[in-house]
Amino acid sequence: QVQLVESGGGLVQAGNSLTLSCAASGRTFSSRAMGWFRQAPGKEREFVARISWSGGRTYYADSVKGRFTISRDNDKNTVYLQMNSLKPEDTAVYYCAAHPGSRGGYYDYEYDYWGQGTQVTVSS
Repeated sequence: QVQLVESGGGLVQAGNSLTLSCAASGRTFSSRAMGWFRQAPGKEREFVARISWSGGRTYYADSVKGRFTISRDNDKNTVYLQMNSLKPEDTAVYYCAAHPGSRGGYYDYEYDYWGQGTQVTVSS
């Protein structure tokens, strides 16, 4: 079993940066791909970024490519999402999720463990 706890959300002005963290418990963390998803009010949850078990491969949604960076520290059982040049449309609840495989996927139904989410609000 994997438990995930996100932190680092908050209120920021457009153009600023924020870093989210996701602390994981469980011995299988280092063998799993991890992902970040987000859900804005009235919208479906969407893929943001994912990272392979080793951190060697990363993938991003087009909407965040070049602005967001996903990384992980397997010694600390933590995955990060560095968000730069934030825009009001980035406002959402951000969730981290653990994939049962080593490479991950783009769809939320592929992930079997989820955090409780952290709110990110970007003001214009």
